[in-house]
Amino acid sequence: MKANYDVLIRAGRVVCPATGFDSAGSVAIRGDRIVAVGTDIFGSSEQVFDDPAIILLPGLIDLHAHPAKSGSIFSIDPDHNLVARGTTTVLSQGDAGAGNLESYIRDTIEQSQTQIILAINLSSAGEAAPGGCFERLELIDVAACVSAIERFRSHIWGIAVNVSHHCCGQTDPREVLRRGLRVAEQTGLPLLYGMRRPEDWPLEEQLRELRPGDVVTYCYRRTPHCIVQDGRVIEAVRTARERGILFDVGHGRGSFDFSTAEAALRNGFAPDTISTDLQRGHIGQLPIHDLPLVMSKLRAVGMLERDIFQAVTSRPAQILGMDQEIGSLRVGSRADLVLLRWNEQSQPLVDVHGDVRSGGRWETAATIRGGKLIVATECS
Repeated sequence: MKANYDVLIRAGRVVCPATGFDSAGSVAIRGDRIVAVGTDIFGSSEQVFDDPAIILLPGLIDLHAHPAKSGSIFSIDPDHNLVARGTTTVLSQGDAGAGNLESYIRDTIEQSQTQIILAINLSSAGEAAPGGCFERLELIDVAACVSAIERFRSHIWGIAVNVSHHCCGQTDPREVLRRGLRVAEQTGLPLLYGMRRPEDWPLEEQLRELRPGDVVTYCYRRTPHCIVQDGRVIEAVRTARERGILFDVGHGRGSFDFSTAEAALRNGFAPDTISTDLQRGHIGQLPIHDLPLVMSKLRAVGMLERDIFQAVTSRPAQILGMDQEIGSLRVGSRADLVLLRWNEQSQPLVDVHGDVRSGGRWETAATIRGGKLIVATECS
């Protein structure tokens, strides 16, 4: 007799921020779709997982990382380091530009279990070589970028424009942003924006150039720019949010400071999205740098659990325009899920400056991507 379901998961807690469901319960999967969610689901299944210690969430969405099998100096293998650690969808921050986009799609996007969406680099070279991607102004070719987007639009969410001193070198960051905005206006796409240090260009002036729907990443940095001054979120940042500008964590190797995050949260300024900025420099780092770890750091500094779960599921799905497909446990949604365990005895949590907080951490027990089980790996 044929089973009712392919996979049936019973968890001590099932959480869907998109629908408000939060209870002990079950999720049933047939093929690559969720077919039932509730407190009592009956029927036979090919695979059954039953663990009262598990928290079951929609598959995590990382809005800023560096998935690439080749062609990017920051590249990490997405299936080894992302989907195996609970992230089922990831936005690449500028790993490919107009000049290497086709090979990136062929070699990385089409060869990965992880769903990869691209914020195309404004530089045609992407992140293919050491040094700043915007150091050579001639590589910031508006027409080439627009043409690449028009050709491969189904793979592209927006345009990556990081005007940091490292990325720009001697190039005027104002000109970089101007060209990025021209591409955005011609294609109707948003920017994923990295700010310039305020002594070079006041943050208020930078933020004034952005449009509703643009995403500012690295929002909890201490240096070289910081959204907090004298313990309060600066007014220009609040005004930007009121205009519809979005703010993303982008932890990375230098962009997450506990004290900045604590001050922002005390001021009611939680991030719209939580992301890892996972890159090659994290390989071999312990504890393993993944999205559950970054979520745990936000919990340790006072971000509410419901807001954390939303910032890695339903909110990034909305921002990507994919909330009818991913980011929820709605019946009919794609069966992308993550099974998390809470480890109270984990190592202390450390920010990029070496400051420490305690409080335990979430760890991935397993991932389900498109209805297929992926067992968590201790990847490095």
